[in-house]
Amino acid sequence: MATETLHLTVRGMTCANCVRSVERKLSFTPGVLGATVDLEGGRATVEYESSQVKPEALAEAIRQLGYEVPA
Repeated sequence: MATETLHLTVRGMTCANCVRSVERKLSFTPGVLGATVDLEGGRATVEYESSQVKPEALAEAIRQLGYEVPA
């Protein structure tokens, strides 16, 4: 069970509600152990089990909320 940390740039967040939405979406993604989002820095940090979820799936989860995650 390999735990990894991923740092994603997230564009389009403007408030604390945006942060909560992204954190909630990531936290409920299977394989994610924890997620924190920095509004000012425009970054999400995700701890996940690499055997259960891939980085692109995490980026796509954020995109589904309407935010931009550059490749």
